[in-house]
Amino acid sequence: MTDPVLVHRENGVLTVTLNRAEKRNAITADMYGTLEKAMKEALADDDVRVALLCADGEHFCAGNDLQDFGAKGAKAAAEGKSPAMHFIQTMLGFDKPLVAAVRGSAVGIGTTVLLHCDLVLASETARFALPFTRLGLVPEFGSSYILPMMAGRVMASHVLLTGETFDTQRAVQLGIVSEAVSDAELDSAAAQRARQLAELPPQALRATKRLINGEAHQERLGQAVAAERIAFGKGLMSAEHQEAVAAFFEKRKPDFSTTG
Repeated sequence: MTDPVLVHRENGVLTVTLNRAEKRNAITADMYGTLEKAMKEALADDDVRVALLCADGEHFCAGNDLQDFGAKGAKAAAEGKSPAMHFIQTMLGFDKPLVAAVRGSAVGIGTTVLLHCDLVLASETARFALPFTRLGLVPEFGSSYILPMMAGRVMASHVLLTGETFDTQRAVQLGIVSEAVSDAELDSAAAQRARQLAELPPQALRATKRLINGEAHQERLGQAVAAERIAFGKGLMSAEHQEAVAAFFEKRKPDFSTTG
């Protein structure tokens, strides 16, 4: 069986690859555990100076695997004990440079994780979506705080409230993507950026990242994540979410006329 997450270290760069292309790299609970472990090991390893997050196949990440999530996963998420929440907490404290390479679908956490990266390269095939309201949920991973700060309240409200899909050009405008490249160049360009950072003074990079984020920002981000977790947990137990999930698996349009 192929590992759904691949971890490779070379020349100061830890490359983490989502390797579940047949499912558009949708993330399972086990994958979150592997991702959390990889990021913690990267922080503890002085030889790792930069982390690169990428994916195999034509898509970056289709979000959470709803089939894997289930009732047990929903309960754990509502209580803040899910593997996803552990991964999120690890990422909030990741103070080494983090680069991401995005093509194809980047849905839900496939987009919100990018808000915690320092360099985000995306190709013309990339399509981003934050469809939380469409699933009867609220944004996660601090996105309700970070995106308005980056893009402005109205621009952020548009994508967070509507859940509409948007392209790389719009992602650049929103501040999610730092560099647009061709699909053919994406992998090599992202690897080159990671190598460039790995060759710079590591302590200066980490100190600069801490200054960019700042204590006040980190405190506010932590508060936002905590508030989102409570609202997200309520959403998971709601009739709206149950209808959205049922409609997804039944391949029909959801009906929220009686769930308000």
